[in-house]
Amino acid sequence: MNPSHRESVRLIVAISSRALFDLSESHQVFESQGVDAYRDYQVAHENDILEPGVAFALAKKLMSLNLALGDRGRVEVILISRNSSDTGLRVLTSAHHHGLDIARAAFTGGASPYRYLSAFGAHLFLSADPRDVRSALNAGCAAATVLPAAFPAGPEKDEQVRIAFDGDAVLFSDDAERLFRSEGLEVFNAAELASAHEPLPGGPFKGLLVAIHQLQALFPPEASPLRTALVTSRGAPSHERVIRTLRAWGIRIDEALFLGGLEKGRFLAAFDADIFFDDQRVHCDAASRHVATGHVPHGVANLECDS
Repeated sequence: MNPSHRESVRLIVAISSRALFDLSESHQVFESQGVDAYRDYQVAHENDILEPGVAFALAKKLMSLNLALGDRGRVEVILISRNSSDTGLRVLTSAHHHGLDIARAAFTGGASPYRYLSAFGAHLFLSADPRDVRSALNAGCAAATVLPAAFPAGPEKDEQVRIAFDGDAVLFSDDAERLFRSEGLEVFNAAELASAHEPLPGGPFKGLLVAIHQLQALFPPEASPLRTALVTSRGAPSHERVIRTLRAWGIRIDEALFLGGLEKGRFLAAFDADIFFDDQRVHCDAASRHVATGHVPHGVANLECDS
């Protein structure tokens, strides 16, 4: 095939309005006074520009990648919202005011919007609503609940997008995590060492990592506008199976931090992550003091929440 005729690589990220913008004030109106009062409030304030939310900086940096990609690839941010088109007008107006060239959106008038993710071809869904995130995960889309920002605003970062992932129950299945919880660290390490040459099953974020890797492959490793990191509580000897799994998948991950149980927040700050994904809420709460964080409610660590 002629390289000039190959289909461009795409990364499609769907973001809810409450993850993209600070809608805390209007959401409080909805919670305390109901749908009609919320609609009246949004219409009355539709010319008031919303302030950026936790996922805004990530969205802006992702869309800026299109300058570097040219006709080789495309990153698209889609607005997915429980708002009606009437109340959602303020959100789209704010997006365009802030320079986000969002062309596609779904306003579902109170219904869960997850069913449109597959139709849009989304690789990732970020939302402030845990119910929608769980529905998206159950439907096979990588999804995370964006936690409220608990870190101070710092200076403007450079243009490189840095995305960090936990391993088990995020990039990989939760099989190993289940063994660790039921049998303990010694049995876990022995089993992982014995299975070192057997690739781990993929988790809910494997597809997203594949899409990111395809974009990265368009650039020399030393000049990629996208950088990834695995930040895991695993340590030796369980590291080997992870490394061999990524090798078997044919996926490059730029940095791998095997922390052996150390808190992840300081390492994520050192990596300068634009967002970090983890399945365990305790790790997410700690990380959110340093970087934007998405909780992935998947796997054995979240069974109690599911019950």
